[in-house]
Amino acid sequence: MYSLLFLVLLLYVNFVLHPKKKKEKNALLALHCGSLRKPVMAAACTRALGKLGGAFLRASVVHRSATASYLLGNGFRRAYCSRGTGLRSKLLSARSGGGRLLGCAFLLGGGLGWYQAVKVSVQQHMAEDKQDPEGALKLVLYQYKTCPFCSKVRAFLDYHGAAYEIVEVNPVMRQEIKWSTYRKVPILMVNGELQLNDSSVIISSLKTLFLSKDKSLTDIIHCYPEMKSVNDRGREVTEYNNKYWLMLSEAETAALYPQKGMQKEEMKWRQWADDWLVHLISPNVYRTTGEALASFDYIVREGKFGTVEGFFAKYVGAAAMYIISKRLKSRHNLQDDVRQDLYKAVNEWVAAIGRDRKFMGGSQPNLADLAVFGVLRVMEGLQAFQDMMDNTKVKHWYRRMERAALNHEGRA
Repeated sequence: MYSLLFLVLLLYVNFVLHPKKKKEKNALLALHCGSLRKPVMAAACTRALGKLGGAFLRASVVHRSATASYLLGNGFRRAYCSRGTGLRSKLLSARSGGGRLLGCAFLLGGGLGWYQAVKVSVQQHMAEDKQDPEGALKLVLYQYKTCPFCSKVRAFLDYHGAAYEIVEVNPVMRQEIKWSTYRKVPILMVNGELQLNDSSVIISSLKTLFLSKDKSLTDIIHCYPEMKSVNDRGREVTEYNNKYWLMLSEAETAALYPQKGMQKEEMKWRQWADDWLVHLISPNVYRTTGEALASFDYIVREGKFGTVEGFFAKYVGAAAMYIISKRLKSRHNLQDDVRQDLYKAVNEWVAAIGRDRKFMGGSQPNLADLAVFGVLRVMEGLQAFQDMMDNTKVKHWYRRMERAALNHEGRA
């Protein structure tokens, strides 16, 4: 009964007391039918509650006043009671004490309603401002399709369900990144303003952003300072401090790594993927002249080459990389049969995961899983990849990783 009375009162105040605003309210509700629908409706209801409460209070005061009695008998009755013995006349006939109590109740309800409306509105605006992996960030990845470091970044973004654009860079002219002083790939542009370099820095900074509640990406990237140095061959190289660390609070770190040693294990194998596994790719995919030609056929087909440029890239590039792969084999002290080094590395990785875990991260992939998967994935379709799948124990883990990335299982 009381619920029915309240509904009638609310409809009466909205559509009888303020009939001129009916169209305005309907338009407002239609305009905000998306994310702001609930705050607007809550605000409308609370305004009605407040006005109704005020009406009850005024009614109780007027009922006790002689002057109000005169007004009720003449002008007030002419203005408001011409509709007959309607709801308002019943309200004004309420006892003064009950009217004050009911009025205060409605005013209190209106105040609480305003609080909830403001609270919901603020939360929605904060959610819109928070940059997350579901698409609030505008990500553009400059890459080579067959680059293992670029593949690492794609594996991370795919697994987390992040929307991103790809700009395939011509590996000869590199016109697509001529605007950048950093001449390597991958490069990730965020919202058209912030440039992230180095695959491990890109992954660590984005993962920190996805997990942290109080950091912006601009603040996070400052935690990975750029360091320039000269390597043992006399070439200037750019390195980044802390690139395997996530910049999280103690509570966030404990939630991500619930077991002792998980964080160090992840960092160790992420670095292993960069410093060792990636250097096994070229010597294996360019191991023979036939494999070198097949690899460059794939590179030209997937990359950004013109017809003439692609022809020369395939044959000249294949010959050059066949020679370079021999030098890489010597530099990294690989065996004559470089397949054996690949098999050994992959089996070492599988042994580190163990039999009791689906992934190194446990039931879900961690950043080490994504890094190793990204590096190995660039060999798909080549003889080296098929040999690896046939002669190691990596197949089941690799297929699980494929499904996890394809289904965006890391989406928040």
